[in-house]
Amino acid sequence: MSKQRPSVQDKGVWENRGWENKGQEVPASPGQECLRVPRVEFSVGIDLVIFSVDHDQNCLLVLLGRSPQARGWALPGSGVGPGESLQAAAYRIVSETIQVQNLYLEQLYSFDEPLRSQPSESRRYLSVSYFALVRYEEAPLRSESVAWHVLNSPIQFQAHHQEIVQYGYQRLRNKVAYSPIAFDVLPVQFTLHDLYQFYCAILGDGFADYSNFRSKLLKLGFLRDTGEKLIRGAGRPASLFQFDREAFAPFQDQPLVFV
Repeated sequence: MSKQRPSVQDKGVWENRGWENKGQEVPASPGQECLRVPRVEFSVGIDLVIFSVDHDQNCLLVLLGRSPQARGWALPGSGVGPGESLQAAAYRIVSETIQVQNLYLEQLYSFDEPLRSQPSESRRYLSVSYFALVRYEEAPLRSESVAWHVLNSPIQFQAHHQEIVQYGYQRLRNKVAYSPIAFDVLPVQFTLHDLYQFYCAILGDGFADYSNFRSKLLKLGFLRDTGEKLIRGAGRPASLFQFDREAFAPFQDQPLVFV
């Protein structure tokens, strides 16, 4: 399907919609003069939403750093280096911010940020956002300028980073409903209570009763009982399970009935 040529009123956003204009004249409609659209150059940067599940507090956390402009908290991010791919830049930011081995990383969205540029400037800032999910216990901080914050707590954000965080949170909630990303960040061996806490932190305590969650999950057959036990405190030893990715294949990209 061919693109419909935008109207004169839309000429300020032609380039953002994929129309190539390099300062050349653009043919106008009959009876109109040719339009000369100024070239707009973009600076591309990465903004990273890093979530973690704190099992002690049973809550979802987001990693934020102090803004250099001292206007509140900001997401970890940087520009993209010469010859560096977007994904490589996102992994670099992760490694510069936290020490982590197991994580889930996915590109989130692209945000045009006109507020970072003056109207008279010919350069705009394009933020390509990613979201990552890590285990809180396995993600010590590398820098004193960043800190974990409980999601939805009163936070003063820089620019529209709050919008990016909320967008990432909604993507995460949707993702856990059909994707086994929990097993990308949980230890290789885990208890069913660990898995239940993971979903409670993201979806809320009322998402499922633990007994029903356990019953439905074990019937699906993609968790393998290792035969080993974990003792925590004075309670009964808990069975340790492993995720069987091959057994999960029939459920790929389908709603998870236990969520």
